[in-house]
Amino acid sequence: MPDLCRTGVDLSACNTLALPARATSYARIVEAAQLATPEFAAQRRFILGGGSNLVLTGDFEGLVLHMAIPGRRLLSEDADAWYIEAGAGENWHDFVQWTLAQGWPGLENLSLIPGTVGAAPIQNIGAYGLEVGERFHSLTAWDFEKRAFLTVDRNRCRFAYRDSLFKQEGWHLSGRLAITQVVFRLPKAWVANLRYADVAQELATRKIAVPTPREVADAIVAIRRRKLPDPAETPNAGSFFHNPVVDATRAATLAANYPGLPCYPQPDGRVKLAAGWLIEQAGWKGKRLGPVGMYEKQALVLVNHGGATGADVRRTMAAVQAAVREKFAVDLTPEPIFI
Repeated sequence: MPDLCRTGVDLSACNTLALPARATSYARIVEAAQLATPEFAAQRRFILGGGSNLVLTGDFEGLVLHMAIPGRRLLSEDADAWYIEAGAGENWHDFVQWTLAQGWPGLENLSLIPGTVGAAPIQNIGAYGLEVGERFHSLTAWDFEKRAFLTVDRNRCRFAYRDSLFKQEGWHLSGRLAITQVVFRLPKAWVANLRYADVAQELATRKIAVPTPREVADAIVAIRRRKLPDPAETPNAGSFFHNPVVDATRAATLAANYPGLPCYPQPDGRVKLAAGWLIEQAGWKGKRLGPVGMYEKQALVLVNHGGATGADVRRTMAAVQAAVREKFAVDLTPEPIFI
């Protein structure tokens, strides 16, 4: 088993916003058995994945467990689907591209989302008409309280928009559970998901009428690269705010007052609004407050222009929320976890 802990570890390279912070203790987890170490159970813990959905507000007084468990394989298949298992530490985009290369489509709409496989179900990541919960089968996690591995299937996960059981019960923030493996169910009856106009338009530009899974993935990668900054060049945490969901009456009023407002009706009768559009209309696209601002090509993305701290992020976040609230009477909720 690898060496377990280091002390006083700099976390600035472990979060895509490049915010400064140190952890009292740090362990890189490359095999599930490490999690059973008795000393881990007695400490305050934070389970870290790719750090792409995280705002560090200061030093972490406790143990950071950096999930780096590798592995990906075809677990089984039946007449209807392939069941693919991946280690929690696998890079999400690389995993998606690997499934496509193996001839197992179904995750292509989630291409180029930063982060790791283990973090995907916690946030129920989604993009371009697909959420990971739609392809999720089950996961394995270590329960620090029960000191045992447990399996959680899709029915227990209570997936919702950027939400899941793991956030609802506070298990992730408390460090109670550490996801070690995730199994995805990829249907063999594949149908291209082209519900988002951007995707259909990109394919039309490429003169592709009947796309393959790879062509859908390539189109989405191209769209995301045009709109979103590379964290290696411009530190960011991706889409920083949830798209707000309002009741139908409120949405109709806003749409009447602002004809260009993108609105997406939801199954429960409510309507999802485009947070990026609201932020842009509130004057924050490309605007900055000190070292932190909203990206000039996509107002939904908060970026660190250099030297920012967690306090700088909070200050800019609050200013954006206030501007949108004043103009539209709509509240924005941040997507990242703050620790």
